Amino acid sequence: MFAQPYKSGDNVIDLEVSLELDGTLAAKFSSPEWEINVFATPGDFASLSTVASSDWAGRGSMKVGTTAGSPVFWSCIGDTVSLLVGHDDETWDIAIMLPLAQVLELAEIATRDW
Repeated sequence: MFAQPYKSGDNVIDLEVSLELDGTLAAKFSSPEWEINVFATPGDFASLSTVASSDWAGRGSMKVGTTAGSPVFWSCIGDTVSLLVGHDDETWDIAIMLPLAQVLELAEIATRDW
């Protein structure tokens, strides 16, 4: 398992990554107020290394992983990544903002030997 906290303003967001029995990775993003677990293959999480080019202003997003039975979409504006949970990236149900550096760290972790 890998664990790394990131400070964004007054908020601390923790990232924990672990290997599931089926070979997927579980990425847990959490703060004192909330937690979200996203599941994807290592290759899918590794593809987030290009998330900065998925610019929301250009209607760009990446579909990577699932949580609570729904797809997860990732989009970037500057140094902030929006994690969007829902049927598509236009009518999502939950949105969480994460530091770009933290998402790039997840992409790097996914390339390691598990």
